[in-house]
Amino acid sequence: MNKGFNLLDEPWIPVRMIDGQLRDVGLLKLFEQAKEINALAETSPPSLIALYRMLLAITHRALTGAQGTWRDRDRATWYREGLPKQALQDYLEHWRERFWLFHPEQPFMQVAALATAQETQDKKPWTQISLASACGNAPVLFDHSYDGIPTRITPSEAIRTLLGFLQFTPGGLVRVIRGSDNAGPLVNTAAVLPLGGTLNETLCLSLHPATSVSNDDLPSWERPVASVEDLRSAPSLATGNNDRYTRLSRAVLLVPEEDGTIQRVRFAAGIALKNDENAPDPMASYRSGNKGLVRLSFREGRAFWRDLPVLVPDAEGKASQPASVLGWAANLRAALGGLQENEVLLVAGVSSDQAKVLLWRSEQVTLPTLLLANAGLGAYLRMEIVRAETVYDQLRTIAITMIAATMPTATSKDTRARARELFSAGPAAVTFFASAERALPRLLREIANGVGDEAHLHWSESLLQASQGTWDMLRRNLGQTPLALRAEAKAFPRISALLRTLQSELPTAVSQEALP
Repeated sequence: MNKGFNLLDEPWIPVRMIDGQLRDVGLLKLFEQAKEINALAETSPPSLIALYRMLLAITHRALTGAQGTWRDRDRATWYREGLPKQALQDYLEHWRERFWLFHPEQPFMQVAALATAQETQDKKPWTQISLASACGNAPVLFDHSYDGIPTRITPSEAIRTLLGFLQFTPGGLVRVIRGSDNAGPLVNTAAVLPLGGTLNETLCLSLHPATSVSNDDLPSWERPVASVEDLRSAPSLATGNNDRYTRLSRAVLLVPEEDGTIQRVRFAAGIALKNDENAPDPMASYRSGNKGLVRLSFREGRAFWRDLPVLVPDAEGKASQPASVLGWAANLRAALGGLQENEVLLVAGVSSDQAKVLLWRSEQVTLPTLLLANAGLGAYLRMEIVRAETVYDQLRTIAITMIAATMPTATSKDTRARARELFSAGPAAVTFFASAERALPRLLREIANGVGDEAHLHWSESLLQASQGTWDMLRRNLGQTPLALRAEAKAFPRISALLRTLQSELPTAVSQEALP
């Protein structure tokens, strides 16, 4: 097996240029043109985040080697003028041997020892490392591939898929080298990354600080070659963000075919990452849960803007804990003079249930920069979003009672449970929150501008319209049978009280339009 494919030279990273053109570039070309590249153009959310994390690790190590520590004013200079190209090029050339994809001894982000290990002589289909593919008993997300006859993919597709898998893989049974293994660093995480107008700006915004112990925080390609004994070792804490961004959470070895494509891989348990509550992942945000803070993740059927308060600072740290990268971006904005009105955030990740992937998602969110730096404004946003959730919960309770009233034994637990199922399966949540979302940009803008009274008034108007529209939809879906009409009549006083509570905060001319 020869080296064959070097990631410094081969075009394998999809990017979108400032002029809108799409192209693939190697690592040397990517850093050379970082100010001309708008963003990465990878379409797989886990691979997209993983690629950014790899680039941040490269940037951090290159700058650490070139100049040691740096401050926000240095990042501001790099943001304006560009990252030091020579330092990045020198670093990549120094480690060129570690960036060969099919190196017989040191393949990039792989474990060469699997080629001779007794436990990994049976090869797996490449879909074993694809979070989007049907493999084993995993549910189908986007394909209907068959393990016995896997398709073939290019080396570029293989390494991008592998990077995303290593970061987001769920924990669970592996049965090779070890019986089970821990999850990847970003399992069940809606990872957050501030985006600049160019790739250069994005890397500066999210670059983790240089510390006195940064030389001990090595990415996987700078570490000694992993052995089978290393894979048997107990889980270990990350030495820092470079380690976390490139951890070999599973041991994989790509097996190239004669034409260079990948059809099968060798697969085993990896260098397990031990969870450290005192050092959360920089791209993970945390929200309040029943037993303390829990990671922010995507939830099926739930619009992400409902979780925006998790991304803004909380003075007490009890309601939320925003991702560290947001603080680093805010610090850079301050060093730049605070000229940026809005911050564009990439939020991407995978949601899983134990070892089964349920969904993945990628969104761009625009938030006023002030909201990311001011805990007081963040508290106001949190209050208004909670108010929307409260109104919806009240509407939901009334609707479930109305639906149950159309069934025999309306007050029994089984009937209430059935009514809840019917409500949850319907379009009420989508209707309500999609309607309210239309007023969200105005709410964010007015809160950031410090006009809280106007923000509260306009948000009340939006919630009133959303409630009225959702209730009208629920009434229509209930039908016109005598039983349905009687159930609606019973619910009328409660829904009227809810609407009038919202109407009481509006001018008379506006509130009269929404009377039931």
